[in-house]
Amino acid sequence: MSEIVGYARVSSAGQSLDVQQDKLKAFGCTRIFSEKRSGRQADSRPELQACLQFLRDGDMLVICRLDRMARSILDLSKIADLLKKKGVTLKVLDQTIDTSTSEGMLMFSLLGAFAQFENDIRAERQSDGIAKAREKGVTFGRKRALTEDQCQRIRTLREEEKFSVSQLAERFNVGTATIYRMLQTPSPNDL
Repeated sequence: MSEIVGYARVSSAGQSLDVQQDKLKAFGCTRIFSEKRSGRQADSRPELQACLQFLRDGDMLVICRLDRMARSILDLSKIADLLKKKGVTLKVLDQTIDTSTSEGMLMFSLLGAFAQFENDIRAERQSDGIAKAREKGVTFGRKRALTEDQCQRIRTLREEEKFSVSQLAERFNVGTATIYRMLQTPSPNDL
């Protein structure tokens, strides 16, 4: 007996799955796999993997939008191949795609290509913005745990007064790994 299976995903914990789940239930999905995770990597979506394993020949997978299931044309292509091998059709509600028809397969392929193009443009803009910010002196990442003065003081305490790494970590309120990393980095005075 074939089933209508739904898959819903949002990118962050603050977003709600309710709208997607309501659409999937209204369409008649008997089982819905849902998760709140980024779609960047396929292996970071355990519910999608469980959904794909659950599907059997004759089943229909229903999603609200293509970008809820795949984030790249390669990812989309792999999922489409898997669904085809399993004999599963795909229905995309918001983009009116049904892979059980030749027109639906064409739209599926075209929308996947456009989604990949859009992601590539977004990534290019992001890297351009990061490069521009770096030119202006913007630094990225976490703030350094120790100032240069603290680093000099730690070197002095370690060399002259023979403090242990754990004593230094406790004294400067940082982890021992931070002290080890700092000690392995050459001092600006040594360069």
